[in-house]
Amino acid sequence: MATVQLEPEIRVTERVPRAVAVAWCLLILNTLGSTGAQTIIPIPRSVIQIVTMGSLITAFLLALVVNLRVRVRPNAYLTLLTLLLVVSVLSSADLQSGLGALFRCFRLSVFISTLWLLTRWWDGRMHFVRYHIKGYGIVLLSVAIGLVVAPGKAMPAIYGGRLSGAIWPLTPPQIAQYAAVVSGLALLLWLGKRADRRSVLLIVIPAVALLLLTHTRTATLGLIIGLLVALLSLGLTNARARKVFAIVALVAGFCVIALGSLLQAWFLRGQTEDNFSSLTGRAKVWDALLNAPRTVFEQLFGVGLGDKSYAGLPIDNSWLAVFHEQGLVGCALVAAFLLILVSVAILRPPSLERACAIFLIVYCISASYTEAGLGDASPYLLHLAVAGSLLARRETR
Repeated sequence: MATVQLEPEIRVTERVPRAVAVAWCLLILNTLGSTGAQTIIPIPRSVIQIVTMGSLITAFLLALVVNLRVRVRPNAYLTLLTLLLVVSVLSSADLQSGLGALFRCFRLSVFISTLWLLTRWWDGRMHFVRYHIKGYGIVLLSVAIGLVVAPGKAMPAIYGGRLSGAIWPLTPPQIAQYAAVVSGLALLLWLGKRADRRSVLLIVIPAVALLLLTHTRTATLGLIIGLLVALLSLGLTNARARKVFAIVALVAGFCVIALGSLLQAWFLRGQTEDNFSSLTGRAKVWDALLNAPRTVFEQLFGVGLGDKSYAGLPIDNSWLAVFHEQGLVGCALVAAFLLILVSVAILRPPSLERACAIFLIVYCISASYTEAGLGDASPYLLHLAVAGSLLARRETR
């Protein structure tokens, strides 16, 4: 059996194999999920699960093939994520959440193992950002094709006319998340002069249009907050960032003053103010979850990995989902790896790489209030992995 070797320093000149990009795109495919709106060609859920799980196994094998000597870089984020996996296995072992909990633990273990294998190329450069944009760009392209081919299925009544996936079953919040992350990263690449304006516009304009069609508040606010914080981090060293920040602030101020009623209507999405204040019913689920009786073990370690629901209703909060499934220990580990990423980003000198990392971290933190995903294999953990790759120290030998 191969011996794991810690490789704290990687030569900047080392070429990144194409298989690394393929493995990253397969990880993205794995985290797309298997539920959503009706598609143009009905796809059985079992087939979708086979495809997503097969993509994960293939990604692991590709990462292993290109890193046969199992050279990995020390990484606090993945170390804490591995400890979270241990907690997940411990809480799932009694099968309180069924055999599915152990399967989800297996999936998480393969997911984390693949990330560890890919740390060999986590050297502070932008290649994983580009893989991220291209991977999710392909997903968004499928959404756009579905909208053109079958607008009725792409904007079904079941979601209140919000954009969903008609090629691959994707919910409006999923599409909004991918669109927000892609557009935010592309804009930052343009600010850092790592991409030309024409290419960025071809990415950002369609992505923002898809985001608006999903009518998703969480992703919209996450994009705005993440970009503003990232622009502030670039402000001292990048004149273009200062100009864009000023323009964004002026436009935002104008919209609030001149278009306040329209913005309010967009955010309410036709809901009553009572329904909006309860976060579309989420608060009721949260209250029920928090008030449920628990043993000391369940409080500390949770009930095991599940489908991020309680009493048949989605939890839609990363912290409460982790508390329910991995307990207070799991919450502490999630808080720890977020705190470490934030601290490292603050301590790094201003750069485009740091700005992109800050954008991803801030987006994930802001979305965690109304979206689950920080405690299991998900796009959010991939976003944070990209941030971790950007914050890794670069070897200059």
